[in-house]
Amino acid sequence: MPGLLLGEIFPDFEADTTIGRIKFHEFLGGSWGVLFSHPRDYTPVCTTELGRCVKLAPEFKKRNVRMIALSIDSVEDHLGWSKDINSYNCDEPTETLPFPIIADPKRDLAVKLGMLDPDEKDMQGMPVTARCVFIIGPDKKMKLSILYPATTGRNFDEILRVVDSLQLTAVHNVATPVDWKPGDRVMVPPNVPEEEASKLYPSGVFNKALPSRKNYLRYTAHPQ
Repeated sequence: MPGLLLGEIFPDFEADTTIGRIKFHEFLGGSWGVLFSHPRDYTPVCTTELGRCVKLAPEFKKRNVRMIALSIDSVEDHLGWSKDINSYNCDEPTETLPFPIIADPKRDLAVKLGMLDPDEKDMQGMPVTARCVFIIGPDKKMKLSILYPATTGRNFDEILRVVDSLQLTAVHNVATPVDWKPGDRVMVPPNVPEEEASKLYPSGVFNKALPSRKNYLRYTAHPQ
């Protein structure tokens, strides 16, 4: 994403969507946000991804996360595609999804946000959008970005797990280790001095012994 780093304010763009014209920051309000892009409407991998997002929408809502998708097609196409997405999930084929889809037919927003995949082109030879995921905090700052090529579908269960980690570490001075899930023990960050750790983590700190004898693998219980 050109010019935008983690911790910087996410652009407050305006766009047409399946729920009407929006201003992005106003749409987010005080919630967390997940913006995820798709190459095109009526394409196979995108349909499976949107179907999974529909199924997971209640889980994101429980975490105070507003979801919004983007594709380079029109609102009219998005509404028609939504019927296919619901039908893919074996639900009633309505035009309504639990989140809006941004229309970006001129690719203006895709270019601004660095979303185009130069290796994947449509029938006119124009680059399509890659599979981007941007997670934005309530402070409107970008907390995470992931970029997949158009040919690789995403794992939205992993994105939900990442949201859990981001929300936990935004409140508590901890880090989450590999394959962490809510309820698992967490790690004490390296910038916490040894003498302060016992005071900051009342459930105790476990140090894993290593050949280097450097006590940097420090675990503590999941904060309550």
